Amino acid sequence: MVKSLENNRWYHFDLSRHAAEALLLSNGKDGSYLLRNSHEGSGSFALSVRAKDSVKHFHVTRKSSGYAFGFNEFASLQDFVSHFANQPLLGSETGTLIVLKCPYPWRVEEPSIYESVRVHTAMQTGRTESDLVANAPSFGTKEGYLVKLGAVVKNWKQRWFTLNRNELKYFKDKMFDEPIRTLDLTACSAVQFDYSKDRVNCFCLVFPERTFYLCAKSGVEADEWIKIIRWKLSHIRKER
Repeated sequence: MVKSLENNRWYHFDLSRHAAEALLLSNGKDGSYLLRNSHEGSGSFALSVRAKDSVKHFHVTRKSSGYAFGFNEFASLQDFVSHFANQPLLGSETGTLIVLKCPYPWRVEEPSIYESVRVHTAMQTGRTESDLVANAPSFGTKEGYLVKLGAVVKNWKQRWFTLNRNELKYFKDKMFDEPIRTLDLTACSAVQFDYSKDRVNCFCLVFPERTFYLCAKSGVEADEWIKIIRWKLSHIRKER
């Protein structure tokens, strides 16, 4: 069973949750999926699937008789994929129907994205930044819709946000090439949940000239934005 799993071209071994999201959002498309090890231990896996502008994660367990997903059991991974290629998974938070359309292979001709995974591994093992590939993109990439509070007119508007290296950009919408504004995170002093506004899943970024208030579609999504920005801020401070 282990041999067949390791030979599976879309099994990504110990790829982390955030790295899976970065890969699928950067290079995948709606319905792209991959399997990776879960932090819950041996025999536990996570199926990561791109659903439009987000990535959903589903728990899969290996048993002696095959693979278990929810109340269903499948003799092989191929049976699992074949089943859900025709019967959509139901996204737990938004009700989005997700179909497994195309596997995301472990070996792809996209070295720059895989450098980002190695950057993260190096930082976790205590290596210095000088050991890393100079032109590798920062691991902490994220994108998605957030609702932002206006500075002058105090209304909330949905904007498309992208986080890459030390820049947080927001656009009028996803299809626009030019951002409305680019925030330099080297000038950001803090990011945290905010409860001062009459909205849920809200967090704020504190800059010298302004505090930006943003709201995510769920508490989990807000927490992910906060954690990845905090990770960046911690490394910015270490470099000073």
